[in-house]
Amino acid sequence: MDSIESVVAQIQGLSSNSQDIAQLHSFLKQSEEFLRAESTRLAPVLLQLDLVKHSLGYLYVLDACMCAPIPKEQSHELVSTVATFINGCAADQIRLAPEKFISICKRFKEQVILIEAPIRGVAPMLTAIQKLQLSPEQLTTLHPDFLLLCLLTKCYKIGFSILGDDIFEIDQPRDFFLYCYYGGMICIGQKQFRKALELLQNVVTAPMSTLNAIAVEAYKKYILVSLIHLGQFSTSFPKYTSSVAQRNLKNYSQAYLELANSYSTGRISELETCVQTHKDKYQSDNNLGIVQQVVSSMYKRNIQRLTQTYLTLSLQDIAITVQLSSPKDAEMHVLQMIEDGEIYANINQKDGMVRFLEDPEQYKTCEMIEHIDSSIQRIMMLSKKLTDMDERMSYDPSYLAKVGKEKQRFDFDDFEGVAPKFNL
Repeated sequence: MDSIESVVAQIQGLSSNSQDIAQLHSFLKQSEEFLRAESTRLAPVLLQLDLVKHSLGYLYVLDACMCAPIPKEQSHELVSTVATFINGCAADQIRLAPEKFISICKRFKEQVILIEAPIRGVAPMLTAIQKLQLSPEQLTTLHPDFLLLCLLTKCYKIGFSILGDDIFEIDQPRDFFLYCYYGGMICIGQKQFRKALELLQNVVTAPMSTLNAIAVEAYKKYILVSLIHLGQFSTSFPKYTSSVAQRNLKNYSQAYLELANSYSTGRISELETCVQTHKDKYQSDNNLGIVQQVVSSMYKRNIQRLTQTYLTLSLQDIAITVQLSSPKDAEMHVLQMIEDGEIYANINQKDGMVRFLEDPEQYKTCEMIEHIDSSIQRIMMLSKKLTDMDERMSYDPSYLAKVGKEKQRFDFDDFEGVAPKFNL
């Protein structure tokens, strides 16, 4: 390589069509060492390139610029440059060098955290995911980074927007663990406890040969969300859970299992005693806020139990039965539960009586029919997808080789008729 000018000339001259871009890609791969050696002199080169037309060349030059340590005073300018590139680059070009694009985006995430401005990374990272993805079913290695930025900035709604996609393609197991863990936390922030439970369970039950810290933290939150959403927690694992998780997760979560035991008694005083006993542990795990939601959910759960026994009840009686401090406190809880659709009731302000009602949903409105139809369509799509995946797996060479080895080790056909028969 003679000079930076010749690199610029090649980028500008070989970006007009797909054949030229393929040739440029080969040239840039051969020029990587030169670009890295000249990293401190490349910033002006970016000004000579068009973001859209020269996306691939811009990507390689920007990657080389970022390979050296970045002084903090230059971080703000770099963040702006990368954000502009992510928003303006051509998706078809950056997909030719996905590892470069991912590397830049990850360093971009580190920089926005370093300058304590993670909010500046949220929108560009979402755009980066959309440009990198070949389909919404693909989990990229940028998904966890995006969700982390959403958590740091409390942009739960934006983070939640990508969690509705059904994921079928995963490159790295760690990305899946972090995606589900961060996604579960986003859902907790959005009070979407059902989805949070699903994502956290995915972490706990995912295949693993050794226990990891993500699974341990996910299991703690899984216990808490189960109590909030279901009002109970079962210590038994689904049968497809790895033996490593089944053997070890409980050992790291004793304070949370004790909380679940206290919750099952239905006595608020016992639950609060348990919270005080393990308060330092919950705080050090950054779970104290969710634990407090667990306590609040017990009040709601106890009020819901009253709806199964009484048609009318005074606010005073509700406060005494549920162990709330006053009828006014009981009224606030009941009103919030009515607003959230957790109970159906009317409050008579004159005499302070609460009248519990039946669920008014008749499941025959247009909206409900559309919802049911949408659910059926989604289940049919998932069923077809699983059938296709099963078919592809059935002739996958690596899978067949593994199954063949297992069959040699455990060929039960050889033992046919050997097992003794018992008369019962």
